[in-house]
Amino acid sequence: MSSEQEKIRERIKALLKKPGNGNCADCEVADPEWASYTLGVFVCHSCSGLHRNIAQISKVKSLVLDPWSYSELEFIDSVGNNAAKAKYEQIVPAFYYRPTSKDCMLLRDQWIRAKYERKEFMCVERQEPYSAGYREGCLWKRGRDNGQYLSRKFILTEREGVLKYFNKHDAREPKAIMKISTVNATFQPAKTGIAHGLQITYLKDNSTRNIFVYHEDGKEMVDWFNAIRGSRYHYLQVAFPGAPNSELLPKLTRNYIKEGYMEKTGPKHTEGFKKRWFTMDDRRLMYFKDPLDAYARGEVFIGSKENSYTVHPGLPANVQGTHWPFGITIVTPDRKFLFACVTAEDQKSWMAAFQIVINRPMLPQEYAVEAYFKHKP
Repeated sequence: MSSEQEKIRERIKALLKKPGNGNCADCEVADPEWASYTLGVFVCHSCSGLHRNIAQISKVKSLVLDPWSYSELEFIDSVGNNAAKAKYEQIVPAFYYRPTSKDCMLLRDQWIRAKYERKEFMCVERQEPYSAGYREGCLWKRGRDNGQYLSRKFILTEREGVLKYFNKHDAREPKAIMKISTVNATFQPAKTGIAHGLQITYLKDNSTRNIFVYHEDGKEMVDWFNAIRGSRYHYLQVAFPGAPNSELLPKLTRNYIKEGYMEKTGPKHTEGFKKRWFTMDDRRLMYFKDPLDAYARGEVFIGSKENSYTVHPGLPANVQGTHWPFGITIVTPDRKFLFACVTAEDQKSWMAAFQIVINRPMLPQEYAVEAYFKHKP
């Protein structure tokens, strides 16, 4: 390496040590190895690929593999991650979802486009699609029985406090009305097999109902997601007056603690074990015959250790029937629930997920949910 290139490498190292530059400007992951020499920001390898989607605005190079000129480094030094954030993230709404390195590609791509391409957070008027308190449009919705996606009209209205959809675009009565108070939304590209696939859940008679939707336009889909978050935010501000954002924001939408296949047996522990798809959604453990079913076959409330909920590896010695080799027993105040996993790794992962919930003290409102489960017919 020439002495000039060595000097440039040392300059890059010095720049990375400046405040803000040690993390990706877009997803916050540590030790970025790429940079945009037209925007003046340091980014991770994954986000650098997304910057290539806006090549007319952002041109990226590897800090390690590509040659750099002094003028390019001077420009990056004059901007840097902190200054770029101050410019491009001036007015990000509190409820707007800021993706991390763990989030799906769609959320991260649209976050980068929103910042640098559409400049949504430099101008409040550009945030209207998810900030207006009302949104109407068509989404492809998966049919409950045949799995076919059909176009359905959706309306989100904060004034009524609901998200609703209509089977026909000119229909007067909605097919379903979902209260904002119980709605959740989470992107599920792997589960649905659709890059823009969104799972929306809501409570109907205190049981969970799933619907799966998508739109070909990535911006449209992420705008719907953030519109739901915005409506949830304003609902929670009214429901919990004076609560700080640190308490409200984690409640807007949530990803599931864990999902996957396990086997289960019935309450008498004499029935055969059956393979089911399980979803751990906060304190609700739900199981489905198929991952994309509209309704759960059953739901189990998982309380806290202070309330006599525990989880143990293995199954009771007297359990009958063939089952997967790695068992889990959840003990509740009323009964034991028995599950079985294919691998020891699965067992360990599910045990850790259950432990997260059991180790967390119950909130006052969760006692009402527990009481409902106990008296469920």
